[in-house]
Order: sequence, then C-alpha cells, then structure tokens
Amino acid sequence: MAPIAGPRPSRLSPARSFRAFQCWLTVYRRIWRSSIWSSILGPVCYLGALGYGLGSLVDRHGTASLGGVSYLAFVAPAILASGAMNTGMGEASYPVFGSLKWNRIYIGAQASPLRPADIFRGHLMFMTMRIAMNCAILTVFVWAFGAARSAWLVLAFAAAVLTGVAFAAPIAAWAVTVTVENSFSYLFRFVMMPLMLFSGTFFPLSQLPSGLRALAYATPLWQGVALCRAFSLGTAPGDPLGMLGHAAYLAALAAAGIWAGARTYRTRLYV
Repeated sequence: MAPIAGPRPSRLSPARSFRAFQCWLTVYRRIWRSSIWSSILGPVCYLGALGYGLGSLVDRHGTASLGGVSYLAFVAPAILASGAMNTGMGEASYPVFGSLKWNRIYIGAQASPLRPADIFRGHLMFMTMRIAMNCAILTVFVWAFGAARSAWLVLAFAAAVLTGVAFAAPIAAWAVTVTVENSFSYLFRFVMMPLMLFSGTFFPLSQLPSGLRALAYATPLWQGVALCRAFSLGTAPGDPLGMLGHAAYLAALAAAGIWAGARTYRTRLYV
C-alpha cells in the first residue's frame, strides 16, 4: 500500500499567491458598490460629528491636555488608525469564515494547484488592498478638513495600513479555524469596541487610571494611534526611537499572524 501523503509544503510562491489575490479582485469587481459608500460616508460622519461637533465643545474649555492642538487635529489621526483596525478585522473575520461555509471560495481553491498558504497570502493581499483603499480615502478627508498639521501625514497613511494588517493577519489565522459564526460577535464586542474606547483614540491616556493606562499602552491600536498622530501633528522627527518601536511592534504582530496563518490554513484546508 502506498504511504499516505502528508500536507503539501507551504513554500513561498508569490505567483500562486497573486493568483489567489486575483480571485478576490474578481469577486470585488461585482460587489464594490456595496462597500464604497460606507468607506466614504463613515469617515465624513466621524470627522464631522467628533472633530467639529464634539470638538467645538472640547476646544471651548481649553486644549492643554491635548498638547495645545484642536480636538479635530487630535482625533483625526486616531480615527485613521481605528478605521484601519475596523477594516482589517472586518475583512479577516466573516469573509474568511464565509469562504469555507457560505460561498466556499476556499473549497474551490483546494481543487486548484494553490496550496493553503497561497490561499491565505492571496486573501491577505486583498485585505491589505481594502485597508489601503479605506485609509487613502480617510487620509484625503483628514487633509481636506484641515486636521493635519504636517506633510508627514503621508506616512500616517502608511502607519494606518500597517495597523490594519497587524490586526488582519492574526485574525484571519484564527478565523479559518472558527466553526460557529457567533464567535465573531464576541470579537467585535469585547475586543474591537474596548480598543476603540481605551486606546487613546478619543481622549489622552493620561486621563485613565494608572492600571488601565499601562494596559492601554500594550494594545496594538494604541501603537497605531501613536504613530498616526505623531506623523499627522509633525512630532515624529523628535522621537525617532519611539516611532521605530511602535512600527516594530505592529510589524512583529503582522509577521506572527502571517506565520500562524500559513499553518492554520494548512491544517484546515488540507484534504
């Protein structure tokens, strides 16, 4: 009897990963209209309601705790980072689960020469594209609303994309193992919402008790918020080591997710 073959090796193949990415592009060409409005209207509503609406009240009582900048300038780069997180988590959760259970795109890909790692990397490339698209739109709005204080805003866009990928890669690695869709409601309720509220997005972390403050400093969203805010306000050149530390944290998280994803996809998709 011939021995049972083990899982195919997950050697890196950019060409095969790009093939998987092209599959998602084909799907997106059919559904892009359903996402474009949320990508545009969401940032406008956040910047308008928080930056101008709430911001007018905050600015009236002084901005010393914000570093002397307007609330709009303070909150806009944080909305950029948190928006990247939201996009990354959204693209890496239900779409991954649905590719196994609903539209079964992953099941079809199994019958092709693509390896599980290629399927994962191709989908992650598409997630990165979606994160970059949404971040680009929001960056333009930040500039148009006059919220940026420096031309370093261009690097804030890159920092936001890195933040989104740092969330997308580990969550996709986990999502492919999920068997019950209700698991994602806990992810959004008990991970995404607390991160948005307690990562320095809407108020300085100095306002938190010391214990919560230390916990907030350890979160990936705070790293992204700190990077985006420093670039948008033009304070990044004064703290190069700090900026490098934030970027290294996010890059390490993304790399760990990519490493884990190649293995969880192989475990789940290999037949």
